[in-house]
This record gives sequence, structure tokens and C-alpha cells, in this order.
Amino acid sequence: MTAHRLLVGPFNRIEGDLEVRLEIEDGRVAAAYANSPLFRGFEAMMAGRDPRDALTVTPRICGICSISQSAAAALALADAAGARMPPMGARVAAILHGVENLADHVTHFTLFFMLDFARPAYTGRPWHARAVERFTAAQGSGLRAMVEARAALMHITGTLGGKWLHTLAIQPAGVTRAPDARDRVRMTSTLRAFRRHLERETFGAPLEEFAALETLYALDAWETGDVGLFLTIARDLGLAAAGVGPRRYLSWGAHPGAEGRATRAGLWQAGSVTPADADAVREDLAHSWMMGEAAHPLDGVTVPDEEMRDSAYSWCKASRLAGAPAETGALARQAVDGHPLAQALATEGGVRARVAARLLEIARTQIWLEAQVAGVDPSHSLMGDWTLPDAATGVGLT
Repeated sequence: MTAHRLLVGPFNRIEGDLEVRLEIEDGRVAAAYANSPLFRGFEAMMAGRDPRDALTVTPRICGICSISQSAAAALALADAAGARMPPMGARVAAILHGVENLADHVTHFTLFFMLDFARPAYTGRPWHARAVERFTAAQGSGLRAMVEARAALMHITGTLGGKWLHTLAIQPAGVTRAPDARDRVRMTSTLRAFRRHLERETFGAPLEEFAALETLYALDAWETGDVGLFLTIARDLGLAAAGVGPRRYLSWGAHPGAEGRATRAGLWQAGSVTPADADAVREDLAHSWMMGEAAHPLDGVTVPDEEMRDSAYSWCKASRLAGAPAETGALARQAVDGHPLAQALATEGGVRARVAARLLEIARTQIWLEAQVAGVDPSHSLMGDWTLPDAATGVGLT
């Protein structure tokens, strides 16, 4: 048996620093360690500050999904204050968040994932020439088209949020920017243009057709657009069986509104969905350069371990639900929401499943956003009153 160690990183196309240490035995990965080599300590930054500073500080956790952090902070403060957004304010906040979600998915697919298949290492594969033409960094036709379309889509975040990234538009009791009828027309036009891009470049067909897929067989039969190219590559490289996770999927539900969240909350495992209990969340420190024991986030501390114990290899805490890992993200959201294709992909559980679920969420989110924007009524209130008490506890889940 031959064995060696491979260190990959730091990765430069994700948020923050990350490296992966691989233990290789006989040409296969025997163990993998995802390591955050940079101490950040956002919990320590917030201690002793006015709680409202969370709206400014926590979005800096991530420059890709800063609105997700902003929404979580606003929801936590609203929970602590007993505040509620007016229905129209919740709708506008959900649109703002949904647009970022949609933009993140197309960015991941085109800039973070598919461009790898344009590398010379795949020369000779029957699909390689097409991947080179579509996804070569800074040159590929698909990459250039996506960057242009994404930039136009993000105008909606400027309309509703004033700026992107790190907007302060989402507040505990509503949103700060009230779109008028002209804004609604502009956003509708922007979404129509983005739909044309998706249907021409990404899917090669109407979004509703992809969103209606229910089985892995139907997915395998999809041949058009960059989705068809991805599925061809996935079959050739065996991506369905690569990177299989715990097949335990958690979602707190996406985009809260007056009538509930856009997707359901719960824990999907072995084909069934059960309620997810936030009180069962723990931050495990067994492999972190941190002092303390596993604890609920309310009780946890973020104190660097100067001894640097031998079992540790990362600055990250490991989130656990009832003592076990759970996967989050598009695959989790769509499976918990009950989409039949997503649930079939959740059972598959590998790289292909995660990317295909992102594509499914792109189609469904675009359709959902169009309906949300159509329902924007400038005559309704978007901001309510709220007062933060002297002492309170709040939770924000996104």
C-alpha cells in the first residue's frame, strides 16, 4: 500500500481562507480535513457592542452572501425585540435576499465550478473542447455571458438595498427603501432579461421544464444548455458517486414572509422530513484551536487555544445537530421542501447532486422572484416600529 499527504490551498475563489489536507492511500482519498487557517472571531468582535451593530458587522462575515448574514442579524434582533415586519416589508426583504441567492448560484456554477473542466488535464475528453470554449477563465463565451447578465441582475439589489454588498436595507421591523411603481417595472424588466439569459445559456429551455423534472432518469435525459454539458461531464467523471456526504439535510426555510417561508424547514433523512430543533444545535470544538467544550451558540465562547492541542487542525467550529453533522445549502433546501428530483438527488448525495440542486434552485428561485416582484405594492407600509429592550435573547435563522 502506498500512502502520502496532499495539501490543497489556500483556495482563492471562495470567501476567506480555506485549505484541504488529503490523506491518499493507493491513489484514493482515505481522509480529508477542511481547515480554516485564518482566525476571524466575529463573536469576539460583537461582544460589548450595541446589538444594532450586528447589522453592520455580521454581513462582513462573507462578501459573497452578505445579505444572508444581514437577514440573520435582522431576524435575531427582531426576535429579541418582539418586532414584526409589515407584510410588504417582508416581501421586499425576501426579494433582496432571493436576488443575491440567485446570483450566488450562477456565480458558483460558472466561475467556481465549471471552469475547472477547461483545464488541460482533461484534454482528450470528448467534452473538453466545449468546456474550453464556454468556461476558460476570462475568455469563455459562457463565462462572459454570465458575468454580464449577473451584473444586470444585481441592479435590483441597488434598487432595494441602496448598494451591494453589505447593505443596511434589511432592518428588524422592515426595509429602509420603499420601491415605487417605476422601480417595480424596472425590476420586472431586469428579471425578464435574466430569464432570457438562463433559458438561452444555462438551461437551453424554459425554466419551468427543468423545475418540473422529478426523477434522476429525467435529469439524465437533459441535453441542452450548459446544464447538458455539466451532466455529460458528470457521467464521464463519475461525479454522482464522488464526495458523498452524510445524507442528512437541514434547512431552516428560506425567505420568511407574511405567509411563512418560501421553502419549508426541517431535517431530511432516509426519505422523510422531521422538524428541526434549533435548541439541538451545538458548536463542536474537538478539532478546533479553541478553548471550551461543545455548546449551544447562545452559551459558546470563542477563545483561541494557546496550547494548540494535537487533535485540532482548524479555527472553525463544527456545527452539529443533535450530535451529528447535517448538510445545508440548495440540496438541503429543495429536498426538505419536498421537490421530488431534489429528494432523489439527496439520496444520491454526491457532487452531481449538489450542483444539480443548485441548478434546480436557480430555476425555482427565478420563477418565485418574478411572482414576488409582481406583488410589490408601493402603497403599503414597509417599516414598522421597534424598540430593543435592555436585556433579551433572539435567534435569526436563514
